Amino acid sequence: MTTELGLIAKYFSRPAKRALLGVGDDCALLPGSSACTAISTDTLVEGIHFFADVDPKTLGHKALAVNLSDLAAMGATPRFFTLALTLPRVDDDWLSQFSAGLFALADQFQIELVGGDTTRGPLSITITVLGELKTDDALRRDGAKAGDDVWVSGRLGGAALALRQLLSQGTRAAIDTDLRTRLEAPQPRIALGKRLGALAHSAIDISDGLLADLNHVATRSSLGANIDWSSLPIHPALQSEALALRQMCALTGGDDYELCFTAATPQRDNITQLGEELGLPLTRIGTMTSGPIQVRVLDRAGDELKQSATGFDHFSRQF
Repeated sequence: MTTELGLIAKYFSRPAKRALLGVGDDCALLPGSSACTAISTDTLVEGIHFFADVDPKTLGHKALAVNLSDLAAMGATPRFFTLALTLPRVDDDWLSQFSAGLFALADQFQIELVGGDTTRGPLSITITVLGELKTDDALRRDGAKAGDDVWVSGRLGGAALALRQLLSQGTRAAIDTDLRTRLEAPQPRIALGKRLGALAHSAIDISDGLLADLNHVATRSSLGANIDWSSLPIHPALQSEALALRQMCALTGGDDYELCFTAATPQRDNITQLGEELGLPLTRIGTMTSGPIQVRVLDRAGDELKQSATGFDHFSRQF
């Protein structure tokens, strides 16, 4: 069965010529005179990434947030973005709210809309973001080292639990407000990403699930990874749920938009201090290994916890 990454690798991956980094990371890197430019594109489609009745202001926020999360994972400072918007019709009230949410987040991170396109059709939103960083500070997926600690920011699994509850209950009113915010209005970890350039070896944002995204780092770095299940910082709302649901949401659920990163063991105190400065939990959850390219989840006894899926994939429909 063709996967999303397999499709890209088969039809669209070509060696970079003028770019510093091409297809296969959170951002491409383009050369500049004193710094490099990080660029990334994401598309949100109604019925796939959001429900038809979602609050348009919240949707405007999320459409930009998921793109800014890619810049955070690379350690870049946001500068510019473009918007391609496909609309079934012109709805002034909807557009007013959507643009308000979009620009509120843009103003928060001082990123400027510089162009795009509008057309008629099924509702979809495509944003391209551009950021700036020093080339040597780029947090590439292929930078992990054997023996590195694996870290995550924030709490995991809340967005996946919110989605599950929304699908089963059919109403947002019945869902915990914090869970809804985790799903519909994620906060890109820009400040963290910029500080990690001097501390970490690699990073990725958690959009498709921890196992799937960490596997991208492992694959690009030709390493394995062992994750300690008992160390995972899962969302408090999951604590009362069955073990199988906790594992599904925290390991493979996706939509968390936290950062997963690797760093050498001497950086532990510096990373802990950084989390305290940012008021953001940073948790050490495992180790990169020189063994086979795979991500294993271990229990307290060191036994592997087998998972039936690794994360979200648009084409294999894995969860």
